[in-house]
Amino acid sequence: MPLPDPGVVVSVNLSARKTVRKTRSQRGTLIFDRGFEGDAHAGDWHRQVSLLGQESIDKMVAEGLSVGPGDFAENITTSGIDLLSLPIGSVIKIGGSPELEISQIGKVCHTKCAIYYQAGDCVMPREGLFAVVRAEGEVRVGDIIEVLSLGEGTCDRTPASAIAEFEAEKAAEAEARASASLPLARSRGRRSGESKDPVRSVR
Repeated sequence: MPLPDPGVVVSVNLSARKTVRKTRSQRGTLIFDRGFEGDAHAGDWHRQVSLLGQESIDKMVAEGLSVGPGDFAENITTSGIDLLSLPIGSVIKIGGSPELEISQIGKVCHTKCAIYYQAGDCVMPREGLFAVVRAEGEVRVGDIIEVLSLGEGTCDRTPASAIAEFEAEKAAEAEARASASLPLARSRGRRSGESKDPVRSVR
C-alpha cells in the first residue's frame, strides 16, 4: 500500500492546563516518551501528543465558528496530510528528527471543552489523532510531516480498554443518529403519501 502524501506543520500549540484552548507557538520541543516540554498533556501515557488537520478546523469554521489552530486543544495542527488514513501504529517524522507513533484515533470526550459548549459539537474526538514520542527533537511551523510506515492497528502504549471505550462510543453515536433520523423519514413518508392523494382523486 502506498504511503500517504506528506503534509506540513501549520501550528504548534501548548498549554499548562488541560480542557482549555492551547496557545499557538512557532515551535515546541518533543521529549522522548513524554510529549511536548511544558504541555499539560505530556506524561507517561498513550496520548502524549495530539494532532488535528486544518481541514477539520475549516469544517467548524464553515459552520460559523470563529476558531483556529489550538482551539481544539491539539498540539500540532497539520495541513495536507490525510491523518485519518493513518492506522494505529503508523510512524511519522516531523522535520529533521522527531518521530511520533500513532497510538489512538479519536477519543471519548468525558470533559466537554469550551468549544463544545460554544458550538454544541467538537471535531477533535472524531478526527483528532494521538501519538507517543519515539524520537525527540524540535517541531517548528513549516516542518514537513512524512509518513515513514503504516501501522497494523496496534501500539504497545495503547491500553485495549481505551480502544474498546472509543469503539463503544462510536457505536452509541451511530445508533443515536439512526434513531434521530427515523422520525424525519416517517414524516417525509407521510408528506409523500399526502401529496399523492389528490392525484388519485383526479383520476
